[in-house]
Amino acid sequence: MKEKTHRILLAEDDPNFGTVMHDYLDINDYEVTLCRDGREAQEKFDKGFFDLCILDVMMPLMDGFALAKYIRSKNKEIPIIFLTAKSMKTDMLEGYRIGADDYITKPFDSEILLLKIKAILNRSKDEDAGKPMQFTIGKLVYDHKLRTLTTPETTHRLSPKEGELLRMLCLRINDLLKRETALKKIWGDDNYFTARSMDVFIAKLRKYLSADPNIQLENIHGSGFRLMVRQ
Repeated sequence: MKEKTHRILLAEDDPNFGTVMHDYLDINDYEVTLCRDGREAQEKFDKGFFDLCILDVMMPLMDGFALAKYIRSKNKEIPIIFLTAKSMKTDMLEGYRIGADDYITKPFDSEILLLKIKAILNRSKDEDAGKPMQFTIGKLVYDHKLRTLTTPETTHRLSPKEGELLRMLCLRINDLLKRETALKKIWGDDNYFTARSMDVFIAKLRKYLSADPNIQLENIHGSGFRLMVRQ
């Protein structure tokens, strides 16, 4: 079975349609988080790390447009695809004004959706694209695709945010990772609360990395963090 390397937030209130979409994307090697309303999707977005969002326009508690505006306020780069049963021009224009990457009217061909997802993900490769996905850190090995950190004693499976944070540190090994850069990339904001959240993740990574005493994850006061490996 292939490793699921892209994470999709799917917000769809129709339980049957949502389950079918979830299963279809799952068998095509995407890691999918399915939410039944806009509020649940908002909560999942705040807690997770996603590569793409697929949002139904008409949902209870928070509609797709309001959810997309919230997501855009946190992350201006993450791709968004709207799903709708309508084909009204005004709705489509509203979606694109918010910053949608595509707009699909139900019913649609699942293969077309899959091709659109692949095209959007290919277009939205970030500044780290083409850089290593596997890193040797002293006696440890981090595989970003699998999100596994292997030590001489065990293998840890990292959460999406832990994994992305460690990758950013590894890409700048022995150099400074600015706190603001990591917060905006992973959390979408650099306010007090997200900063405290990142400190928790740094503490977890520091615990994992302590398996090799030659590795230090330093806090550079007022600036950020530095992953150091003593020779």
